[in-house]
Parts: sequence; C-alpha cells; structure tokens
Amino acid sequence: MLLNHENTPHPKRSDLLARFGRFLRERFSLEEDKDDEAEVIQSVSRGIEFRGINLWTLIFAIFIASIGLNINSPAVITGAFLISPLMGPIMGIGMGVGINDLAMITRVLKNLSIAVFISLLTSTIYLVLSPLHLAQSELLARTSPTVWDALVAWRAL
Repeated sequence: MLLNHENTPHPKRSDLLARFGRFLRERFSLEEDKDDEAEVIQSVSRGIEFRGINLWTLIFAIFIASIGLNINSPAVITGAFLISPLMGPIMGIGMGVGINDLAMITRVLKNLSIAVFISLLTSTIYLVLSPLHLAQSELLARTSPTVWDALVAWRAL
C-alpha cells in the first residue's frame, strides 16, 4: 500500500479500489434482475401439472421419440426431448427441495408418476400399431446400459 508523508493510505489508491469494488458489485449483482419470489413459485407450480396442453405435448413427444427409435434417427430422438414438457416437474422438484416444500415435492412425484404411466401407455400403443418392428441400433443401444449411462443419469439428477 502506498503511504503519503503522514503514514496514511494514498487517496488515489483507495479511491481507485473503491471504484473498482463498486464496478464489480454493479456487474455481478443479481438484485437488478431478481423476480418476485411469489411469482416464481406460482410459475413453477403451474408447470408441474400434466393436464391439457402439457399432457398432449408429452404424448406427441413420446410418439416422436418412438418414431426416432424405429427409424434409427438420433436427431428425431433429440427433437422429442426438446419438445417434452418434463422440465416443469424437474424444476418443481428442485424448487421444492430448495424451499423445503414437501407438499410441492409430493405433487411433483404424483405428476411424474402420471407422466410415466401416460408415456408407457403411449409408447405401447405406438409399438403395437407401428408397421416397423425391427429393432434398430439406436433402440438396441438403449437396452444394455453401462456403468457410464448410470453415472450420467445420476449426475443429471
């Protein structure tokens, strides 16, 4: 630290550090873009439910993923993942754990169970009605998971 002839900090240096500190606080502050907590909780809560448009979107995403598996197309499978409405319940679990809301977590798990049931039903109907019955490599690759698959799935949680 620079000291002047009276053994006090140099005024230019402390002013520069203060300005630099303000600059960093302004740049990295999250307060400016912070949303109202009640609105965020309400928005995430709405995305948890599987009814109406969310349910139909899930059904069509499962049809698209099933077609992608049948025609051996990773791009179609990825597209199905992108339109799938499962992000709402995933965010609901995260928020429920984050704010320690057991009722929200219970609702999410109930809705995820409904989604799993609807997904299995939809894929079963598709596979029964589909004229394509040969298992392609994309489908076969998902029938024998490895330790790496388990680690990736665990890490995604």
